[in-house]
Amino acid sequence: MLDSKNLSGGNKGKKQPNKQLLKLLQVGKKFLTAVKGLAAGLKGTKLSWPSKSVGLKLFLIISVSIIGCVLTVGLISYSQAKNIVEENVSEASYQTVKQVTQNLNNGFGNYKNLSLQLIIDTDIQTNLGILARSKDSYETLQATRGVSSRLSNYIIGNSTVNGIALIPLKADGAILTGGAASGPAAAKLKELPWFKEVSEMEGDEMWLEHQEEGLLVPTASYSFGLARLIKTQGSKDDVYIMVIEISMDAIKKRYEDVNLGKGSTLSIVNNSGNYVVAHDVDLIGKPSNVALPTEGDEGKTGRLKLNTDKGVPVLAAYHTFEWMDWKFVATLPVDTLDEDVSVIGSVTMIIVLLSGIIAIAISIVVIKTVANPLVMLRNLMVKGASGNLTVRSPINKRADEIGQLSDSFNEMMTQITNLAKQTTLSADEVLLTATDLTDASKKTAIAAKEISVATEEIANGATSLAVEAEKGSDLTNQMNSQMKEVISSNGQMTQSAIEVENASKQGTAYMNQLIQKTGMAEDKTRAMVEKVDALKESTGSIVKILDVLNNLTKQTNILSLNATIEAARAGAAGKSFMVVADEIRKLADQSRQSIDVVGQITAKIQGEIEETVGVMSDAYPIFQDQITSVKEANQIFLSVQGQMSQFVESLELTTRSIGDLDRSQSVLSDAMTSVSAVAEQSSATSEEVASLSSEQLSISDGLVKLSDKLDSVSRGLKESLSKFQINE
Repeated sequence: MLDSKNLSGGNKGKKQPNKQLLKLLQVGKKFLTAVKGLAAGLKGTKLSWPSKSVGLKLFLIISVSIIGCVLTVGLISYSQAKNIVEENVSEASYQTVKQVTQNLNNGFGNYKNLSLQLIIDTDIQTNLGILARSKDSYETLQATRGVSSRLSNYIIGNSTVNGIALIPLKADGAILTGGAASGPAAAKLKELPWFKEVSEMEGDEMWLEHQEEGLLVPTASYSFGLARLIKTQGSKDDVYIMVIEISMDAIKKRYEDVNLGKGSTLSIVNNSGNYVVAHDVDLIGKPSNVALPTEGDEGKTGRLKLNTDKGVPVLAAYHTFEWMDWKFVATLPVDTLDEDVSVIGSVTMIIVLLSGIIAIAISIVVIKTVANPLVMLRNLMVKGASGNLTVRSPINKRADEIGQLSDSFNEMMTQITNLAKQTTLSADEVLLTATDLTDASKKTAIAAKEISVATEEIANGATSLAVEAEKGSDLTNQMNSQMKEVISSNGQMTQSAIEVENASKQGTAYMNQLIQKTGMAEDKTRAMVEKVDALKESTGSIVKILDVLNNLTKQTNILSLNATIEAARAGAAGKSFMVVADEIRKLADQSRQSIDVVGQITAKIQGEIEETVGVMSDAYPIFQDQITSVKEANQIFLSVQGQMSQFVESLELTTRSIGDLDRSQSVLSDAMTSVSAVAEQSSATSEEVASLSSEQLSISDGLVKLSDKLDSVSRGLKESLSKFQINE
């Protein structure tokens, strides 16, 4: 058996926290003594808040820097030591788990070999063959006893096996048991899901977890089992499931001497994460308190830092068995490791306290050598700022920066004293000069004010003149613009008059042509009336001819009728003559019809001719009136043409007059522009002079104010210098 006790130190050092507490109390007393020494060393030193005190700033900087560095190094050392301890313990636990797993693999291998021995045992196979072939009750009973006896021999040779059973797959087969195995208990195993699964595994073993009612021995407390298929030689139908029940205590004894440390646990879990073997038997069959990986290489073996289901951090090491998917798992609480590392934390706190004492001592030296002289110099400078220029620093024997600062302070105060004396003399002289300057400035201001008033009046007159000139220039420009518009309108009227005159001439020519064409139309109309009258007479002649033709048709019809009568009298000889008479009659009827149609057409033509004659008769007076109107319009065009000629001549005279007026207007505009420019220049000059006068007046007033201010400053400077104590 492996011996791995106290891999992490076990319970070693339980009383150390008390000793460390005593050490901390002793260091605390020393710290309080050092603080009292600091208070005594600073007695009489006037200090203020750290933002206003160099001494406290130095004290805080030194203390915080030293304590911070020591604390940082201690915490880093504590963290590194903790990680190293956890890493070493985790690795040691993992190696122990691997060794225990190998040992358990050997034990599980023995049980596997036992199952193989049972399969190949000749006595068992012989008796199973008899059970398969024989129908003799006595022979069957002897074979059953032989198998049970052989199974019991194997159980006697291995004390960790509780019982063995051969369960037939046939429903009427007898269950064969050995040792304390119970037949009824074995019969119940047929109803479990794994039983059928084993029958389909072709002889491979299946490891069975603990059952609440046990496997083969109901009185056994906690156990697990091994099941596999066993076949009878010479028979295909006689197949048994061999179940070996193993005591769980036999597994626990293999690692009961292993102790990884305080609070560590050792257990076996299946692939689903449930306990198979546990330190607490009540946990068997329940989920493990840590969730282990199930996939990849990490799912088989490894070491991890995990949290339990209650949130407690633990170091977990696990390894998978060779013969099944179960894992041997070891857990160790991280808190137990921190107890071993807490010594480093205590030492760190002791060093921090010691460093605080050292920092206080250094701060006392720094305050005495640096802060106190600085406070003294500050107080002297405050007195100097209040007006006492006779103060001097007594620190003159030191060669360091503080001594140099003291010498510089004394020299500065000496120079300020000399400067104050010289400034007092200068202030007296400036006061006299300021008085004279004030009188001269007042006289200059009075003269400048009078010049400014006169210049302002001139500027106002020039401005009025410029305004009037600008108005005249604007009116002239406006008249010039209107004249240009009149010239433009006059040109347009002249052009329009010329166009109207040309149109009148063209209208007169058109009216002459219209008179000629109207006369020709009158002649044509008269000739048309005559021709229509002649056509009317011709139409009357046609009517008379149609009457003659109509009479001829009637006579022809009568003649054909008589010929028909005569042909009828002649009988057969007159038939041909009757046909001719009939045809003549038909022709006479057709002629009569044609003559009627021609008569209708002729009557219609005659009526239209009469209407045409009437229209022409009505149109002829209109043509005569039109000729009269055209002649009158021609006379109007001639009159308009004459009047437009006279209007064009008048427009030409007007254009020449407007041109003369425009030239005069241009001369007037130039003159007004010149006047306006001169007025503006004069106004600008006057304004500039007025501005200069105002500026001169402003300068004079400013000079007076500056003189008064200089006088006031001189008096104030003299009063301020009188506050300083120059002579001792």
